[in-house]
Amino acid sequence: MTDISQELIARVRQASHDGTALQIMGGGSKQFMGREPIGDPISLSEHKGIISYEPIELVLTARAGTSITEINSALAEHNQCLAFEPPTFDGQATLGGTLACHLSGPARPWSGSIRDHVLGIRLINGHAEELRFGGQVMKNVAGYDVSRMQAGAMGTLGIITEVSLKVMPKPAATVTIKQEMDAATAIETMNRLSGKSKPLTGACWFDNHLYLRLAGARSAVDSTVNQWQGAILEDTDTFWSMLREQQLDYFLDASSLWRFSVKSSAAHMLLEEDWLIDWGGSQRWLRGDFTADELEALAEAAGGQVSLYRGGDRSQEVFHTQSEALQKLHQRLKHAFDPNGVFNPNRLYSWM
Repeated sequence: MTDISQELIARVRQASHDGTALQIMGGGSKQFMGREPIGDPISLSEHKGIISYEPIELVLTARAGTSITEINSALAEHNQCLAFEPPTFDGQATLGGTLACHLSGPARPWSGSIRDHVLGIRLINGHAEELRFGGQVMKNVAGYDVSRMQAGAMGTLGIITEVSLKVMPKPAATVTIKQEMDAATAIETMNRLSGKSKPLTGACWFDNHLYLRLAGARSAVDSTVNQWQGAILEDTDTFWSMLREQQLDYFLDASSLWRFSVKSSAAHMLLEEDWLIDWGGSQRWLRGDFTADELEALAEAAGGQVSLYRGGDRSQEVFHTQSEALQKLHQRLKHAFDPNGVFNPNRLYSWM
């Protein structure tokens, strides 16, 4: 156990004794997410570094404060990558924060999310105990659900100190096809093409254009390009990088930004509004001032949920309303991991 781990445990023990709330922080790149943070900051920015990396085994273990940029650089030396394409947010995003916020990039529907790649974690709970769940091999499933449970928990269940996850080889070839079309046609096209046995790893509609990314073996990519129509995007990496990092002009607008997670085939909604559609139709971004009630009704009709991703009133609920049964389940989990309510209270919901 490192000296920093011991310091973190001591802080948690004292906070639990005093009833003091702790605001868990890594690189600070995702402070805009969730409800307004409260509590004394407890930083993991110095709890960083890659602990082990086995390129042949496709497994990496790093401390939670390790930046995604550092991990990407280490993997690139062996022509490997994080297949779920997490945003780096100008180099400030950390591994622990990425897991806590459950962030994945354009390849999410085809390569899985960070939750699907986590093999194990170390976690400091509300009793000031550092516990280990899962392992460092893909077939080790002991405690696996607890590891995956941290995805999207926003730090409310404890302090993630270490993460083990599987990594993947980089594709041999990548090409992007660009086609002009409206949103409804794009949704139909993305769903139809996603059902084909083709090397599709990205499908996004933006500014009246559909972008389709093909990545994999050169022969498979070239064959698909010859079959599908559209212009070849000269700088493939730039578009998908800007989409992943939320640097496209769409994301720079000051309006409130809503994130829908719905059935990929759901019909286009609010036709006159400003949308960006990603993940083959299952992740849809909407800009503008709306009430949560009206958007939740739309999301549920589309088979999913909606959250206020950025902007707006962060003192109110920002995530989709949960049923009474799910609220009780969340609260039971919170009490089991953090009985004194020390970690990121109310960050996820006002009732946690």
